[in-house]
Amino acid sequence: MDAIVCVKQIPDPETPAAAFSVDETAMKVVQASGVSPVINPFDQQGVEAALRLREAAGGEGTISVLSLGPDSARDAIKTGLAMGADEGYQLNDAAFEGGDAWTTGLALAKAIEKIGVPEVLIFGRQAADLDQGTVGSIVAELLGLPSATVLRSAELEDGAITVSRVVADGFESITTPMPAVLTISNEFGDPRYPQLRQIMQAAKKQVTVWSPVDIGLDAAQVGAAGARVKMHALFQPKNETQCEFIEADTAEEKATQLAAKLREVKLL
Repeated sequence: MDAIVCVKQIPDPETPAAAFSVDETAMKVVQASGVSPVINPFDQQGVEAALRLREAAGGEGTISVLSLGPDSARDAIKTGLAMGADEGYQLNDAAFEGGDAWTTGLALAKAIEKIGVPEVLIFGRQAADLDQGTVGSIVAELLGLPSATVLRSAELEDGAITVSRVVADGFESITTPMPAVLTISNEFGDPRYPQLRQIMQAAKKQVTVWSPVDIGLDAAQVGAAGARVKMHALFQPKNETQCEFIEADTAEEKATQLAAKLREVKLL
């Protein structure tokens, strides 16, 4: 069973609140000092899903990890390789910068076509930074493939795949033919931890890097030039509180004044 897992590098979700900041002019998250970016946790579970499916199929097949991002995004690919994936591909060019979900999905779809569409394409249910959860569905639409989203399990069955989806009031079981696009949720379970030997082997593996031209796209079709959604603002919400002390001689008087204040603001 062959699979391609698309991964994204994001700011570490465990970054202390005091160290987290946003450049509102550039509309970007500022890299916190001493805190390295990490692979999107949902994408790491996507790699785990691909490994489990291959193991269930007898251990045969190639698992590739694909990412769009700057030089540092190679670390996310290396994480997938250390877990047990075989090949790494990166879309890395200045033209890719500033894109939206559409341009990301378009570039990934073209790269997947160049690699060769496998039985299963896997994404995390969403990126843990912007939480949009749309790229997987965009790729499915562009490639004309069926998709199943927000999965807690997946099993191969006679050329098809049966999955359990997380829905608002429980779970939904469906079967789809392959090739198919799957997005994996945290209910799938914890990803495996690579051993030191696997990490060292992954560090030696070469990652294939492509620009827009390499995947048959013009620079005007990707990144900020091709984006269909424009971000107008990115900022940290400001939480402000006001505290007023009620002064009185007795508890009864304090209670009376408190009740009057609550009626004044229509909370009583």
